[in-house]
Amino acid sequence: MRRLLPNLLRLAVLAALVAFLVQPMLFQPLLKPLVQANAPAIYNQGSLLSLTLSHLATVFTATLAATVVAVGLAILVTRPVGAEFLPLSRSLVNIGQTFPPVAVLALAVPVVGFGEKPTLIALFLYGLLPIFENAMTGLSTLPPAIMEAARGTGMTARQRLTKVELPLALPVILAGIRLSVTISLATATIGSTVAARTLGEVIIAGLQSNNLAFVLQGGLVVAALAVLIYDAFSALERVLSRRVGRV
Repeated sequence: MRRLLPNLLRLAVLAALVAFLVQPMLFQPLLKPLVQANAPAIYNQGSLLSLTLSHLATVFTATLAATVVAVGLAILVTRPVGAEFLPLSRSLVNIGQTFPPVAVLALAVPVVGFGEKPTLIALFLYGLLPIFENAMTGLSTLPPAIMEAARGTGMTARQRLTKVELPLALPVILAGIRLSVTISLATATIGSTVAARTLGEVIIAGLQSNNLAFVLQGGLVVAALAVLIYDAFSALERVLSRRVGRV
């Protein structure tokens, strides 16, 4: 029963989110009290489903790129040949945390123009640090006995990395990716200020027209996505952690 209730709540959130994105007009009576007379209660300047899919595509594209770079750097600095590059790598992945996303957008627009590209750059830089730190922790804290056994079986360095180190470190790496995705889901909304197609369009439209319903529905969709994706990553981490524990 203790596990059943949270799962039922997650299913309810997912069902409500899908219903709202597919048939938003069903929720108009709930949002109508939040708007002034004759003002639309449901966002009517585009498809909410299309904006949500575009928002998710932007976040996952940026996260995928950040994961490849951050994990690659973590592998490099945890090898004897690349250990001396650790301070430089940390400085590189900290760039995104040093500059606010708004500042990155402002710097990127003159170079790459308006649209999705500056948003991808901002999310990519912002997502590097948590993935890099978790990947480095996972790769540098592996059980010495397992690593020694891998060497003893005659595995090459590449085989140890792909068949032992990365699989054992995967739960910790996923925790960093989970954090990065969750942060990016919220941060991506500011991409609409530079003409990227994200759910920020709904929030900005609500602010410009003093329409609280628009602001609320844009924020709630982002929040629901963040909760559901966070829980999905957490469940995957638990499954992988149990498998690693049986090794």
